[in-house]
Amino acid sequence: MTLRRRDFIGASAGALALAGCESSPTIDGGFTGIDVARGHAWRDGAGRGAAPAETRRTRVVIAGGGVAGLAAARALRLAGIEDFVLLELEDGAGGNARGGRVHGIACPLGAHYLPVPGDHAHEVQDLLEELGLRRRVAGRWEYDERHLCHSPQERLFFRGEWQDGLLPLHGVGADTLAQYQRFARRVDALQREAHFTIPAFRAPLTPTVLALDAEPFATWLDREGLSDPQLRWYLDYCCRDDYGAGTAHVSAWAGIHYFASRHGFHPPGDDSGDGEREAVLTWPEGNGWLTQRLAAPLGDRLRAGHVVLRVADVRHGVEVDAWDAATRRVVRWEAERCIVALPAFIAARVVEGPPAFLRQAAAHLQYAPWLVANMHLRGPLQDRPGAAPSWDNVVYGTRGLGYVDARHQTLDPTPRATVLSWYRPLGPSGFDGATAAEGRRRLLDAPWSAWRDELLAELSVPHPDLRELATRIDITRYGHAMAIPTPGLLSQIGLQRPSSGRGQLSNQEQIVRSHGRLQFAHADWAGYSIFEEAFTRGHLAGSVA
Repeated sequence: MTLRRRDFIGASAGALALAGCESSPTIDGGFTGIDVARGHAWRDGAGRGAAPAETRRTRVVIAGGGVAGLAAARALRLAGIEDFVLLELEDGAGGNARGGRVHGIACPLGAHYLPVPGDHAHEVQDLLEELGLRRRVAGRWEYDERHLCHSPQERLFFRGEWQDGLLPLHGVGADTLAQYQRFARRVDALQREAHFTIPAFRAPLTPTVLALDAEPFATWLDREGLSDPQLRWYLDYCCRDDYGAGTAHVSAWAGIHYFASRHGFHPPGDDSGDGEREAVLTWPEGNGWLTQRLAAPLGDRLRAGHVVLRVADVRHGVEVDAWDAATRRVVRWEAERCIVALPAFIAARVVEGPPAFLRQAAAHLQYAPWLVANMHLRGPLQDRPGAAPSWDNVVYGTRGLGYVDARHQTLDPTPRATVLSWYRPLGPSGFDGATAAEGRRRLLDAPWSAWRDELLAELSVPHPDLRELATRIDITRYGHAMAIPTPGLLSQIGLQRPSSGRGQLSNQEQIVRSHGRLQFAHADWAGYSIFEEAFTRGHLAGSVA
């Protein structure tokens, strides 16, 4: 897809204006949130082969403290199993759904919202009820409005001004609007035909789904005659937002699933929906609000700073060796079973004699590198004409995904300092043709100042006073942030699906990957990474007797 040159003029001018500018106030900052050196030490074999300094015993070991591992821990506790340990490489649990602070202001380090879950995600619904986020009133479920995204929810900087919503509308022609309508009709038809759900395994793996999975989304769009630049930009944005890669690199199944599994696609004039996105739950610290509450009851059963080196199913149980970063010793845990809540590419390296399905998944999964920059501002920004400041603010035609305002959820209207969280996927897209591996190298090799300058160049187009107000930028880097649902992935990694036409499971073991005393739980097994997939799979793995 080639976007029109005039749509990039503003962004290019902003970048040129900032290039070589050295006279603005100093902006502090650095890399934070992920211990890259620790992860690379594991990759390079640190600690492997060392004799355990001590051996401990527990009933269940959970390897990995992301959303799936935390969900498994909760499921064990609900089942009355308190004798377990959760091992996490980083200094805190939560994976890519953690929160942080910049100058005392809470902000997300990764995932920043959770759509109100549908009925297929009943495990997530139960969690939200437990946390007091939803309750039944007069026979109907209601969500606590304090935690729903406050209005206005989203806006787009397009052709020199802000507009409500993210679908480009200002000044577009009749042909563009017609293509919006056509795409909406195709999504609606496929939604009825293929029964898309979240979690995805609760929909049958039909011939229609497999056909969509077999080709790139961009190829499918070309064949459908959906070539409008504004529509294609929006769809590419959506794919990069959820999957870390553009329409040419994700499957048509993934592109349709983005809409058909949730809110559909509602073009201008369609009264069947309230905009492109449904209600979402969000907090200043993003989904860190959820993971902090999942981790809080674990106490010393959560062992942060523990790098899993080996998982083995042995004669009388399982052995899990982990390097304790604090004591710099290897500890062996003996248990009845292990829930491996690790990305597939890591699990395949630490599990002794990995099963074929794990080796196959590790061989086929690709991962998108990702960057989150949290920028502290000492005061409110000037704004261009158009829609009012929103929670989610996107600039058309840029490599970044825009920013969210950490203070948007506050009930205090007084203008004051805030933190903007800027998201930048580095997976394969139509911008520069770089592969995920090349994006990962750039993520790790580029200095903090390079990302600072890219952020300022992008966001100074709608906010020319940005550089003057910014005081600090903390950057979190994820080399393997999320699995990319590439074409053919659903069939290549052999995702298990129920056989009944209505997508109902007879029991959780149908979708929990097991190998002897090992259960595997991670969003990777869905082929893409969202909270609902990770949580459900972790919960079911923890529920297996």
